[in-house]
Parts: sequence; C-alpha cells; structure tokens
Amino acid sequence: MIITRSPLRISLGGGGTDLPSYYQEHGGFLVGAAIDKYVFIIISNRFAQGYLLKYSQHEEVLTAAEIQHPIIRESLLATGVVQKNLEITSIADLPAGTGLGSSGSFTTALLKALHAYNKNLISPAELGEQACQIEIEKLGEPIGKQDQYVAAVGGITAFTFHKDGRVEYRPCKISEETLFNLEDNLLLFFTGYSRSASVILKDQNDRSKKNDPAMLDNLHFTKELGHQSLAALEGGNLEEFARLMDVHWQRKKARSAGMSNDRINEWYDHAMASGALGGKLIGAGGGGFLMFYAGDKTKLRHAMREKGLQEVRFRFDFEGTKVVI
Repeated sequence: MIITRSPLRISLGGGGTDLPSYYQEHGGFLVGAAIDKYVFIIISNRFAQGYLLKYSQHEEVLTAAEIQHPIIRESLLATGVVQKNLEITSIADLPAGTGLGSSGSFTTALLKALHAYNKNLISPAELGEQACQIEIEKLGEPIGKQDQYVAAVGGITAFTFHKDGRVEYRPCKISEETLFNLEDNLLLFFTGYSRSASVILKDQNDRSKKNDPAMLDNLHFTKELGHQSLAALEGGNLEEFARLMDVHWQRKKARSAGMSNDRINEWYDHAMASGALGGKLIGAGGGGFLMFYAGDKTKLRHAMREKGLQEVRFRFDFEGTKVVI
C-alpha cells in the first residue's frame, strides 16, 4: 500500500496571473501558501483484475482507457503504470469546489503515488509541471498553474510564470515572528457554496485570449499587487498586507460577474466592520472560502458565527506533496 498526501493552498497575492492565456503574453507572478488541509491518495494491489476507483463515485473497469475520471485515466497513462489490478482511493479534508486548489492537490498526490509505485523519484518542480500538463494541456481545463505548483512545493512561495511556460519559484523570506502572526491572524470561513473553478475561469480565459482591455488592465494591476504583497510580507508589514488583500478583492470582483454575489458581499462588509483589516474570496470566485486578516480575531469570529459561517482553522504546510506510507 502507498499513501501520499498533497496540501491545499491559499493565494496571498497575484492570483489569476498564472493562467496561460495571460502569462504567455505578459508573464505572471503570485505568492501562494500551502496549508495543513490535505488530499490523500491510497494505492494498493487487489486480487481481482482491473481497476477499482473510489472517489466521489465508484468505478470498476478492466483497462485504464475505460476510466471515466479524466485525471486518474491520464495520470495512469502518463506514468506508464502497467499493473491492471489496482485499487485507488482518494480522501480529502475539505470538499472540492471550495477555492483551495483541490484539483491540483488531487493530481499531484495521485502522480506522486504512481511514481512511488513505479519506484521513480520525481522533484517538486517536475511533479508540478507534470500535473499542469495533464490538467491544462491534455484535459484542456482553463485553469492556472499555481494549484499544482503550490501543492507540490509547499511553504509560502513566490512564483514567476514566464512567457515560454517556465515556472521559477523561491521561498518567501519571512521572519519567524511575521510567520507566526500571519498564521495566527489569517482566518478562513466557509461560505457554504461549492462551484467549478473551470466555469468561473473560462470567462477570464476567453477575454484574455481576445486581449480584452479591461481584463488585461485588471490582471496587470493584480500582478503588481502580488509584488507589493510579497514586499509587505518580507518586510513584516502585515497591516499593509491586509490592506492589499482588500484592494485585490475589490479588483477581483470587477473581473467577472460570477466572482461574487449579494450574500458574499454582505458577509465581507460585515467582517470588515467587525475586526477584519482586509480579506478576499479564495480561488476562482463564486463561492468557497472567505479569508480575512484579523485585527481583532475574537470579534471577527463572533461576527462570522452570527452569520452562520463555519471557520476552518489551519497552519501552513512546509512539506508539499509527499509519500506518507
């Protein structure tokens, strides 16, 4: 039996500039952080022939080509696993479609497990790139590269997406005191909405390809906010980081009509009046998790609880995708 785990992620600045439709023309930049909420993949041999797959559905098929789950099918084909008596199970700490990059975490955890099964070593950079090739190139999802790379690498990391597709990254130089304060004061609240990131991002993707001026101006500004957010984090200025989160969210809402709704806006405004210094909706938008940097954690938690939002407490993950057993 092989068990792997891959962390989910939060974006700390510059999110949206990691889509090929943008960075291939203009270059992208963002800061992302892995958190200690995981997708687990379990692979084991079975006595019966064929594949038994357990995720949100169950599948039992004889060949990889028959597998309905596109990521599992393409990952098996990409890694050249020839065994045809495998059971593959996925378990997640949090539901899919909540803006924390679960698809990228699923893909990296699965690929890591399949490479371990083949007794192959794979670096975090290679793992992130192979996951991107499967989701973006083979399956044509209109998504970016941050989910796969943040999951593979872990930590709080600055990513540069070059026009030729190369991805450079480095750990953010954050002091221990700043790291602890950031971890203590970033709060996540579930909106209760799940949604498909692909549907939300398709509009951004299409408009970027058409060189829509409003969309490109928005993404140029967002990329600059990513650089400013990195400077604030590395300079230990967390109040400035919180202010930039709010600026980012106001710009992000203008990117697409599906980015927010009246209820999310009401919750956000209530939080900002109740102890939050800045915040935004994590991920593509339309639902998932609201994240706030709190000036008064107790007041903010009470305010969100009054509105019926459930908090998910987290720490940062610095290990990335790994073999657990």
